[in-house]
Amino acid sequence: MIKERIALIIDSMADLPQELSSRFGMKVIPARVIYPEGEYCDRVDIQPEEVYQRMPAEIPKTSIPSLQDIRQAIEHIREEGFTHVIALHISGALSGTAQAVQLISRDVQDLKIRVIDSKSLSMGTGWVALDAARQIANGVSFDCIVERIQNLQSRVHVYYILETLEYLRRGGRIGKVAGMLGEVLHLKPIISVYKVRGRLKSIDKLVEIVEKVVQEKEINLAVMHGGSLGDFEKVVERLQRLPNIREFITSDISPTLGVHTGPGLIGVSFHEV
Repeated sequence: MIKERIALIIDSMADLPQELSSRFGMKVIPARVIYPEGEYCDRVDIQPEEVYQRMPAEIPKTSIPSLQDIRQAIEHIREEGFTHVIALHISGALSGTAQAVQLISRDVQDLKIRVIDSKSLSMGTGWVALDAARQIANGVSFDCIVERIQNLQSRVHVYYILETLEYLRRGGRIGKVAGMLGEVLHLKPIISVYKVRGRLKSIDKLVEIVEKVVQEKEINLAVMHGGSLGDFEKVVERLQRLPNIREFITSDISPTLGVHTGPGLIGVSFHEV
């Protein structure tokens, strides 16, 4: 029996800190940010802050990872001697990334590839990827990891605040996000709180959600921001003092996601451990 060697592919919209994705050898396929002067690979040759600094005067377009990048990632995995691949990607309700990877995978005969729609975004995907990577490192079997991913997906929660809906409107994403909220009960915006009571109240609400959870459960927690460093640092300071947090990760939102949210996003993602 051939011993399984499992590779893990994610996309740049999982928002895992590079230190973690590198440590576990994840293959990160970059989405694309497109300005009139050229096309950039998400987090490779353009960083989130660069995108926000050019707003609102310049709002780029975005696209899924190129088919060439997907093919190259799979080819490198083959060359490195892997036998199995788990590809975990941003919700198909928001992006065609998982579909594109599935399309390329159909032509690959000598690797067993499982493409999984995370049904989430940002660290909602990132937590699942990180758990899968640790299972791979511990020698857990391919089938068991796939099953564990499916179990964990339903337990990962994402909450976020947006400064404005304008960027979602401009990018034509309002309908997609609304549709996704209908599908994914664990992705919840606090936009309505912000609109009614103001940003400080919405930030308090975000903190209260986490405070309530950690009274009863031990969790892994991530705090993310998009072009909102001051508020982000305040939220991190408040949350990192809480009990029952086993792992605490801070991250910024990928440029590709940031184009559609605009500056001012604060989010949290957590799951019970």
